[in-house]
Amino acid sequence: MSNGDENKWHTVTVRVPFASEQHASIAKQVIEVDRELQPDVVKRTIEVDKNELVATFTTLTVRLARLTVNAFLENVDLVVHTIGEFGEDAERRPSSLAL
Repeated sequence: MSNGDENKWHTVTVRVPFASEQHASIAKQVIEVDRELQPDVVKRTIEVDKNELVATFTTLTVRLARLTVNAFLENVDLVVHTIGEFGEDAERRPSSLAL
């Protein structure tokens, strides 16, 4: 069955606030290194707008949009935890590796 919707692109924009523009830029740099696995059916742009990371995904199916946004948010979660652990405050903590 074909209803004509099969070839329509679906667009989703996600805005993730960070503590600072620097943190949003770090997240952008980390995440954009990984290219989309299916660039012919998933288009992605990532930008920083003040302290927000803004990602726009355009996909051929709603399922791909869901999967792509989910993977993006998992990456954002990892970056947020890493910044929290090793960010600006990390250099002020005493290192357990110091001799």
